[in-house]
Amino acid sequence: MNINTVAIDDAVLALLQLTLHDHNRAWKGCDWDSLNRLYQRGLIGDPVNKTKSVILTDDGLRESERLFKLLFSSAGSEID
Repeated sequence: MNINTVAIDDAVLALLQLTLHDHNRAWKGCDWDSLNRLYQRGLIGDPVNKTKSVILTDDGLRESERLFKLLFSSAGSEID
């Protein structure tokens, strides 16, 4: 089976919205390969460290919110 890792990474980035705290931090309980690819795309800070969260870049924050709305919100509703 061919796996679309970009689609998986987009879903992971969108799901980071669920654990967002301190403006730009999210818990890193996601697949490590996806987190590494998001880091390579410049959307999060380096996930390889001792902290339990990752820092989303400004671009990562915008893209995470956009993807969350696109993938998981009902038509016409907004994130509070």
